[in-house]
Amino acid sequence: MTGGAEFSASTTDDHAPLTPGWSCATCGAEWPCAPKRARLLEEYRADRAMLSVYLGSCLAAAAEDLPPSRGPSLQDRFIGWLPRGPRVS
Repeated sequence: MTGGAEFSASTTDDHAPLTPGWSCATCGAEWPCAPKRARLLEEYRADRAMLSVYLGSCLAAAAEDLPPSRGPSLQDRFIGWLPRGPRVS
């Protein structure tokens, strides 16, 4: 990865991404996996804009690491799952 930001599994973050393949260090699914998505929504519940910024930076890094795919786009994988519309408390 050449973007300057490093993404790798740490001992304090379950379901962290393993680069350069962008799989989950805990469950092996494509990152962000379902458990990580749920955790991110909870962690960023008060600031969805920052969640979008974080996932956008992950998307940019993954685009450098991963080959083009015929499947779902990286944008769908990293950002497409975010709820739309106003946040309901």
